This record gives sequence, C-alpha cells and structure tokens, in this order.
Amino acid sequence: MAEDNDGVESSKKNVKPSTYEEALDALSSLITKRSRADKSNKGDRFDLLFDYVKILDLDDSISQMKVIHVAGTKGKGSTCTFTESILRNCGFHTGLFTSPHLIDIRERFRLDGVEISEDKFLGYFWWCFDRLKEKSSEDVPMPTYFRFLALLAFKIFAAEQVDVAILEVGLGGKFDATNLVQAPIACGISSLGYDHMEILGYTLGAIAGEKAGIFKHRVPAFTVPQPEEAMGVLEKRASELDLQVPLQVVHPLDSSLLNGLQLGLHGEHQFLNAGLAVALCRTWLQKTGHLETYLDQSTSLPEQFVEGLTTASLQGRAQIVADPFVNVEGPGDLVFYLDGAHSPESMEICGKWFSLAIEENIQQCDSLKKQPCESSNIALKGPNEFPRIDSTQILLFNCMSVRDPQLLLPRLIRACANHGVHFKKALFVPNQSVYNKVGSHALPSSDQQIDLSWQLALQRVWENLLRGEKDSALEESKEDSEHNFRNSETSSVFPSLPLAIKWLRDSVQQNRSVRFQVLVTGSLHLVGDVLRIVKR
Repeated sequence: MAEDNDGVESSKKNVKPSTYEEALDALSSLITKRSRADKSNKGDRFDLLFDYVKILDLDDSISQMKVIHVAGTKGKGSTCTFTESILRNCGFHTGLFTSPHLIDIRERFRLDGVEISEDKFLGYFWWCFDRLKEKSSEDVPMPTYFRFLALLAFKIFAAEQVDVAILEVGLGGKFDATNLVQAPIACGISSLGYDHMEILGYTLGAIAGEKAGIFKHRVPAFTVPQPEEAMGVLEKRASELDLQVPLQVVHPLDSSLLNGLQLGLHGEHQFLNAGLAVALCRTWLQKTGHLETYLDQSTSLPEQFVEGLTTASLQGRAQIVADPFVNVEGPGDLVFYLDGAHSPESMEICGKWFSLAIEENIQQCDSLKKQPCESSNIALKGPNEFPRIDSTQILLFNCMSVRDPQLLLPRLIRACANHGVHFKKALFVPNQSVYNKVGSHALPSSDQQIDLSWQLALQRVWENLLRGEKDSALEESKEDSEHNFRNSETSSVFPSLPLAIKWLRDSVQQNRSVRFQVLVTGSLHLVGDVLRIVKR
C-alpha cells in the first residue's frame, strides 16, 4: 500500500490550480447526449474499463479491495447506507460509492460516512482525468460520465486505504462500471421491479438476469424475497457459478432486535433493506476474520449493529424537511416530504410512507422549524401530543420521459387513498438541473425556452385519473399566457421549480391556519433540486 500513499501525495502536489467548478465542467464533458439505450458508441464496450484500470494503475488495488457489491431495483442505496453505517460503527475505515447525487457530486464518495472534502476530490479527480486524457485515443476514448465516477471511486478508496468498499451498482449489474470487481467479499441484490426497461429488458426475468451479473464464482450472494420469475433467474445464475454457499434469501429485520429504537431510514420497507445489510455485514466480518469479535450469538444484534442501523441517514429517501423561509404567525407552515421513488412498486411504498407520516407530524414539524434541514430523518411523534390543525396535501412531481406515468401515478394515488389521503392539488415542473451539466451552475439559462410538453402530458394523465375516480369532469384548464403554465382547480404546470416553490410559499402566507404538506417524488433529480432551493 506504500504505492497508494505515494499516489495520495502526488495527487495533492500535482493538482492543477483550478476552481471546483472547472473540475465539474471537465466532468460534464464526459456526459453523452445519447439515449441510455443507444449502443452505437465505442465507449460503451465493457472491456474498455479494463484499459482504463491499467492506465490508472489500479489493477492490484482493486483486486485487493474488500468489497461489498449491491445491485437491485429498489432499496440498493438504502442497503448500502445501512451496511456502511454498521461497519463504520464496528470500527472499520469505510468507503461508500452511491448514485445519484442530489446536490453535490461529492455525495457519491463517502469516507467514514462523510462526503469527500473538496480538496481531496480535486486532487484525485485531476489525477485520474489527466492520465486518461493523455492516453485516450480513437480506440480507447475518454470514459463516459458514470464510468469515470466509478473509476474515481476506486482510486479514492485505494489511495485512502479503506478497510471496506461498499459499491452501489449504478444501472443493471452485468455491464455496470462497478462490476470491474472480480472477487468481492459478498454481493447482494435488493428488491427487483420494473425500471430502466429500455436497457435491462421488459420482463422481470430479463431484469433479474442483468442484476445477477454481479454474482461471482464462490462469492457468497444474498437477496430478499422476490417475485417468482425473478427469483428463478437469480437461483439459476447462482447455481451456474458454484457459489460458496447457495444463494441465500434474507427476510426483514425483526424490529425487536433494535432494543426499542427506530431505524435511521424510515418506512416499513426499510426493514427488508436492513435485513439484507445485516447479512452482508455478518458475511464480510466472517470472511475477513472479524466475526467472533462482534457476533457471538445469531439471535441478537451486537450494539455496533444496532447503532449503525439506527443512525444511518440518506438524503432524498423518506426525508422530511420544513421550509425555513416560511415565517407566519400561527400554526400554518410548509413541510416537504421527499422521496425519490421512480418505479411503480416504489411509488406505492412512497404513498404509504407519506400517508402514515402526515398522520403523525405535528410535533415533528414544530421541531423541524427550529432546526430545518439538520437531519434527513427525524423520528415521528404521536398525533395527539398537539391539537390538530387543518392541513392540505400537495403533490410536486416530475419523472423522466422514459418512465410511464400511467404506471406510476395510479399506484401513488391508490396507496394514499387507502389511508384516507387525497391530494388537493398536483404541481408538475421540469427539473431545475440540466442533464448535461454538473455543478451549482448547472441550471437552465433564464432566457432559455422551456419545453413543457412532458409536464403537460403528466398533467393530462393526472386529470384523467381523477376523472376516473370521481366520475365527473374537471374544470376546464386554462392557459396563463403570462407565466406559460396551465392551471386547473386540481393541478398546475409551472415552467420552473422556483415558481412552484414561490406559489407554495405564497399560499402558506395567504392561508395562515393551514399546514401545507408537499410530497416531492417521481425523480431523485427533482428531490435534489428542491433540497438545493430549500437549503440555499
């Protein structure tokens, strides 16, 4: 590892004098303008990743890295977060690579639970970028955006000499850049569902086959209960690889093992992710010779596990944030409930979480107003500790055009309705950040003409769903030519997120006895954009 220490020093010494934004501009140059399903570019060849590893002299470092590798449709980020928190509380030096980021690119690279510092990021960034740029050619072009970030993660974790690297797959598994790892300590697959079908396939079996691509010969593999079609494919793939033990199916964590405490990430579904994380950590400890130190009985959790599970935090998943810019005399306020759900199954889970959370929010909102944005997940209190006030539920929504809103929105509406929650209004907005830029300046220019056709399509789906539920026609939508958005009694399209936030803040000022509870969902990018505005 002496070589890695030299690498750290040279990274710092050779970092070119540049601003953080200049590095993000260079990173933005790697974002392709093609569809994610377009296979026409040489840069998509998986074998190129091994060329990049050689250029960066990372072969030995990656082979020696003690990796936990996690794929899945839903819950893989949460599983990785729980896993990192457990092993960090066990005293290990942890590296965590996740995606996407919500506000700052450095969120993707965490050392001991904290995003990498700007100075270190710049040092490692230019160390990798300059070497790859120098060696790039027509046959070996610069890596694309996510591939570069994965390579950067490997460089960071190697140079920082982490004890364990927890890697969340970006997309799929088999051809994901994180799948450079040939001999992880353990791998896991969280809940599977329909997502990224234009790339992974249109059946659960095809999707499971891509995810199972992270399984490796004689490496322990775990999953959670899956639909029959998906489980069959996972088991078949595992049997072909001669795993050290058969594919193991773990079940939700028993809440009684937490000694009366709550998981750091909220929602019933998180017990499934926590169970998978515990299994991965047990195996990692066993395979690295530390099991006896922490686990002397299988029926209970050691205190380090409990501490890790109950203190884990992850922005944009079941996160509740009060708007610090609303200042009204009285009980009225504005609270954002943020969850990056973007698949049919996760929309249903999100709707259930939101419904249960708003039933028990009075004391939580009062405490949040005192310390807005300090904690991503705050324990909910009983609904009767304060007198109930009027509340209004608003949906703030966007999703990528490759997703089908007719699969997403009905699941959300039904899940909320089953708990007696009905949205007074839905707001549809384009994402604030743009797809081909990274950084705080990655915003559309003020004079840029915004295409709202997708948001108008989302609004039509919403109105049709309400029409079907209520069996009555909505008030005819009307164009507001000044602001270029459609408005009806039950939905609006805004040309920008800041205008939607302004409308919400103005509404709170005009209705001082009402608590506005806004569910932000459909896209992690939208969640990140809201957080950026609220925390600014």
